[in-house]
Amino acid sequence: MGVLVGIARHARPKAPMEVVEHVRVTPETGIAGDFRGAMKGKPYRRQVTLIERGDWDVAMAEVGHSLPWQERRANLLVGDLDLPQTKGVRLRIGADVVLEVTRETDPCERMEALAEGLRAALAPDWRGGACAMVITGGNIAVGDEIRIEA
Repeated sequence: MGVLVGIARHARPKAPMEVVEHVRVTPETGIAGDFRGAMKGKPYRRQVTLIERGDWDVAMAEVGHSLPWQERRANLLVGDLDLPQTKGVRLRIGADVVLEVTRETDPCERMEALAEGLRAALAPDWRGGACAMVITGGNIAVGDEIRIEA
């Protein structure tokens, strides 16, 4: 079992990430206030992105920087849990929210702009995170438990 240690969203492409303590999550909108969650094309497989705190820390050490996790532009920061690297695995966050892993989050060229070598540091072993779609909505908050369901 892991813990949700961070939540972030951005209202439009390339907008700064806003870190929040709690948020509503729905199959229709993904993370409330995040532009990616309501993208067209159902089912949208990149509604929510997750990254492991440990993976971010390793990548930071490799490039010799100490940037805040939200600079990765992921929605959820996960602690104490090895995110599944298999499409179709479901994660429960808190009491109600269920996400289904759809694919690896590929690090983009924006990571190089943050720190030289960061894109490569995030590339191995799904270190850049996982994409997911919302199966069951609800409210989540920093501190909520995260469990692998199937």
